[in-house]
Amino acid sequence: MENSKEINALVRLLDDPDLEVYEHVEKRLLEYGPQVVDYLENEWEHSLDSLLQQRIENIVHKIQFNSVKEDLNLWYHSGAFDLLQGALVVNRYQYPDLDEQKLILQIEEMKREIWLSLQYEMSSIEKIKLINHVFYNVYGFSGNTKNHHDPQNSYISQVLESKKGNQISLAIIYSTLAQKLDIPVYGVNLPQHFILGYVDESKREEENEFGVLFYINAFNKGAIFGKHDVDQFLRQLNLDPLPGFYAPCSNVEIIKRIIRNLVSAYENLGSVEKVVELKELQEILNNDNL
Repeated sequence: MENSKEINALVRLLDDPDLEVYEHVEKRLLEYGPQVVDYLENEWEHSLDSLLQQRIENIVHKIQFNSVKEDLNLWYHSGAFDLLQGALVVNRYQYPDLDEQKLILQIEEMKREIWLSLQYEMSSIEKIKLINHVFYNVYGFSGNTKNHHDPQNSYISQVLESKKGNQISLAIIYSTLAQKLDIPVYGVNLPQHFILGYVDESKREEENEFGVLFYINAFNKGAIFGKHDVDQFLRQLNLDPLPGFYAPCSNVEIIKRIIRNLVSAYENLGSVEKVVELKELQEILNNDNL
């Protein structure tokens, strides 16, 4: 790399006791971005100086966080079409070095398992029962009822590994599987409980039914329920039955909700720096100048 000489020289200056020198070096390395991460990590491994290691960790984190912000911005301004992609960008915040292809292949494997038993003449309920069987019985996914507020429940990689998640992470994997099989299942942004709706494309125009045939609770083994159950749930919460609580929501709304969950989880843990950074990610999605 033509810049490797300058990068190496900068890295060697990282332990300079003069703070002004360090700040200049940090600024220059941040301008280089992801290409300096390997140099920094290599220096970290060969150093026994705890101040130097800490400085390197801070710079690497800043570089990776800037990449997450850029990726989220790009996803949002490109139309936010791929929900899984949005969830993977959020995942990068905590797991920047993860092999995402492995996760995508894991989802493809589950999709194939469902596809092998899928028959054209199946009713919508039968299709959902098939997804439920593969997702919950064969692969063993379930709602994390013990540690519901653990931030790990919101990171898609951890949910795929542990087979446990919260309402929204399980719903993202479930709806991704369904949509890959042309089964019209989409997220519904119900307060305090994220659910899924099976959409009848032909009814989309009928305002009163919101185009949803029935609802699915991904947190509770794919339990199927109707609009009257949503009505009752809203009555218990003393909330007006607004259309947005019944109709499929946008991918942006879903990713916003994941980030909100993470903010709340880290607030509970007292992780102030993470809360500040996640609020920066929220700001990207609150920017309506699309």
